[in-house]
Amino acid sequence: MVCLLISILVLHLTTLAMLLIATLEKSWWVWTDSEIRDLWYNCIHDNETKTWLCAATNESDWLQSVQALMVLSVVFSSISLLVFLGQLLTMSKGGLFYFTGLCQAFAGFTSFAACLIFTFHRKEILNDSRDLSRGRFGYCFILAWLCIPLLLISSVLYVHLRKKQ
Repeated sequence: MVCLLISILVLHLTTLAMLLIATLEKSWWVWTDSEIRDLWYNCIHDNETKTWLCAATNESDWLQSVQALMVLSVVFSSISLLVFLGQLLTMSKGGLFYFTGLCQAFAGFTSFAACLIFTFHRKEILNDSRDLSRGRFGYCFILAWLCIPLLLISSVLYVHLRKKQ
């Protein structure tokens, strides 16, 4: 039982870290190795100073919805972790972790919605006259997609987990 709890906790912390990286780090869309875009900034790498020069993104309704959904996903996953730890200490023997699983499922669904919106509306989000076929999705976008099945798997595990002692 202890190994199961530790493995579920590690899975939860891993997905939460991946969500935070996907939400806050640069690289949702990569034009070149020296020009990238994320949910918050457009960044260009300056080779002379070897630093990233970033400016705020042009706000669009689609981008704001992706930003809000990714932040909600992080919030739901964080609440789920706190509730799990609280239930672990206070719940009576035989109790199920329904609320924890529900919060984790909401985190997965909000992340899924954000990734879908970015996938299908990237032309409006990027708001660039360049050809989108010259760019590619960055690693943060891929991390966000990888979080979805992990969040949903952990939500199912929480729903079926029963407190033994």
